[in-house]
Amino acid sequence: MELKQLKSILNPELLPNKWYNIVPELPEPPPPPLDPQTLKPISISKLERLFAKELIRQEVSTEIFIKIPEEIREAYIELSRPTPLFRAYRLEKALNTPAKIYFKYEGVLPTGAHKVNTAVAQVYYNKVQGIERVVTETGAGQWGSALSLAGAIYGVKVRVFMVRSSYMQKPYRRILMEIYGAEVFPSPSTITSVGRKILKEDPEHPGSLGIA
Repeated sequence: MELKQLKSILNPELLPNKWYNIVPELPEPPPPPLDPQTLKPISISKLERLFAKELIRQEVSTEIFIKIPEEIREAYIELSRPTPLFRAYRLEKALNTPAKIYFKYEGVLPTGAHKVNTAVAQVYYNKVQGIERVVTETGAGQWGSALSLAGAIYGVKVRVFMVRSSYMQKPYRRILMEIYGAEVFPSPSTITSVGRKILKEDPEHPGSLGIA
């Protein structure tokens, strides 16, 4: 019986050294983010309260390719990138298609999802800028786990506000974030003025991403 090749793994040395920016190749640029107070395009100065300057520069960049810093590439490799590419032979057979179907398996990454890609980059650029702590929200906990891991890699403190219902239903996600050194709070919580206001109105509020 001839064995089929099910899995392919790219040599780490061939890991891309540039990010692809799709925006310059779109028919028209996406609309700018809006200031929630004025509902007009938000100013760069306000964005700088939320994001590292280099992240903002890349967000508005017209370059098709953006160089990946070697420190980030090294982190990707240490986290098991490139991830394996699988051929879905049984799906091809079930669909009776002549097409070849492949899928990337991200489950080999420490947090089990692709979100660590951008988490590593975001924390790296904050570290370079001198930011000592990043604060984020998370729903089910995948993004919070990814950012917590990135914080552990670069020595940046991480504070996570996790949607309260998920905080209660998925304790192991919270534990994983805490293992990586993050502070994790249910949202809404008594830590913020908005959280205190919501809890006063409804002490059993399950939370939401909008609140977190």
